Amino acid sequence: MKLKLFVLATLSTWSLISNAAVLPPEKLLPADTLGIYTVPDFAKAKTSLSKWPLAQLWRDAEMKAFRDKFVEKFKTDVLTPLERELGIKFEDYSSLAQGQLTLAMTRKNWEDKSNQSFGWLLILDTRDKSDQLKKNLSDLRKKWVDSGKQIKTDKIRDIEFTTLIFDGNDIDKVLKNVFRKDKPEKDASSLLNEKATNKIELIVGQVESLLLVGNNSKDLEKVLIRYADGAVPALGEQAAFESSYSSLFREALAYGWVNLEPVIENLISQAAEDAGLKSTRQPFQMDKVLDALGLRSLKTAAFTFNETSEGSIANFSLNVPESGRKGLFKILGIETKDANPPPFVPADTVKFNRWRVDGQKAWSALETALVAISPQMGGVIKLIMETAGKDKDPNFDLRKGLVANLGDDFIQFQKSPKANSAADLASPPSVFLLGSPNADQIVGAIRNISSLIPSESGTVKEREFLGRKIYSIPLPSESGRPGERNLSFAASGGYVAFSSEPAMVEEYLRSIEARGKSVREAAGLNEAAQKVGGMSTGMFAYENSSEMARVWLESVKQNPDNFRKGMPFFSNLPSDAINQKNIQEWFDFSRLPSFDKISKYFYFSVCSGAVNAQAFTFKFYWPTPPKLQ
Repeated sequence: MKLKLFVLATLSTWSLISNAAVLPPEKLLPADTLGIYTVPDFAKAKTSLSKWPLAQLWRDAEMKAFRDKFVEKFKTDVLTPLERELGIKFEDYSSLAQGQLTLAMTRKNWEDKSNQSFGWLLILDTRDKSDQLKKNLSDLRKKWVDSGKQIKTDKIRDIEFTTLIFDGNDIDKVLKNVFRKDKPEKDASSLLNEKATNKIELIVGQVESLLLVGNNSKDLEKVLIRYADGAVPALGEQAAFESSYSSLFREALAYGWVNLEPVIENLISQAAEDAGLKSTRQPFQMDKVLDALGLRSLKTAAFTFNETSEGSIANFSLNVPESGRKGLFKILGIETKDANPPPFVPADTVKFNRWRVDGQKAWSALETALVAISPQMGGVIKLIMETAGKDKDPNFDLRKGLVANLGDDFIQFQKSPKANSAADLASPPSVFLLGSPNADQIVGAIRNISSLIPSESGTVKEREFLGRKIYSIPLPSESGRPGERNLSFAASGGYVAFSSEPAMVEEYLRSIEARGKSVREAAGLNEAAQKVGGMSTGMFAYENSSEMARVWLESVKQNPDNFRKGMPFFSNLPSDAINQKNIQEWFDFSRLPSFDKISKYFYFSVCSGAVNAQAFTFKFYWPTPPKLQ
């Protein structure tokens, strides 16, 4: 539905007259706007993004065979059917975006408790192409009427707007099942039970070079008042927005902002009302869950993106004032400490992240949240703390042995998969390190409570390696064969190392004694880290995008069924939710070049995280690959 509305909104509009100058989005949108995504200068952004490494990769001659197959499939299955259904030519509209492109979210029907839906607005500045826009839209209106579709005309503040009314099922016929598994034909009785229509109304209008599209006339009226610099307060006058604008948005190529406070309050209120209407007792009340997680303390979210000759940089910020933090925001309270890759992290690491979070404070915040969600959980946690491990050692105290020994350092790093099979791609070798002032006591505590850990036998096995003990616990496996998966762990160097790959724990123990080349020595890493504020803000992450792209490319060329493991959207879908054969018709991996021919477009990325009194901030940087500089 969202894709359908977006496609239609960007193409459908009707015209009018006015002589006001186009205002930037922070002055054009009303102060009660809930969210905004904007590209302030689309022409500039398009030019800048054309230099993006992945954009250059797409245009590379080596990609022609793959690109042509994909484009042809897109035209055949999506573009041409949509053009035929809507009576338009997309190419007539592709060059109209010249100035700002803004999509905003509004409170469409929040006054109506039975239908508190969101509204949306699309604002597009065509600059010197307003005459072309007027002609295109005039042609569209005529074709719309000639095709028999519903249409009506109204005035908003003396400006003529046209409402296009249509059945969304007509668009569904084009968009649905592009990637879904084929389904059997429905019989007549099933078709009769389906919803007859899916009515959609788009209100569209043109003011000089400005195109306005929305689904709520009241929102459009506010924009028109702001367009004429009227009395309606502007978004830029809202303190929460202005704070983000002044610190983040001024020079951004694109940015987004959401006023989460009223959205979350509305969500919690709705959850409380729903809980009150339920006749049966629920194990958890969703309003209490949301509150305990700390979402009520979340005020706004903002992100920005910029492209430079040196690389791409993005910022993401969550405004959560320190005085109101609880739940997740207490658990994930990053402390301003060194987050460099330690010397023992090997050079062939493809993913690394390090969080400096006080483990004992995080555990306390977790307990508080669980008790707030369900007071009964307090009793369960207390019972576990008082009784766990007593069967093996009557004097054992779980809180003293485990919780009191939690440190403030959490590290995870990953290597390339051992092979190109789907199983190897899904579970590459990795190790998790838990920092502790007394790592041996944590290992002892885990051994004592092993009966509480889901496993096939609950038996902890141990073996010697370089003078240290490595322990392993059998884990459940999909095949049900005992011993197929194990959790191995060992203490050394102020950390407890955990991994499902025994070799990774062994490598960690070996590196403590004799360190080889480290990932911290990777070319360009220190320079890139400075772009995100350095490695001492409390959280730092690194990803070798080049190696990950190589592994995935070789894998899908060897076996196209592996594509799901490297594409986040598809990898999260159930295996029976998509038509694998259809996907492979779109993405013909046999037409992709060998990695060495396109390797120059891939490099690495870094990320840092920090917390201050007002917000959680994360910065991302993708340096331009050396061969493209």
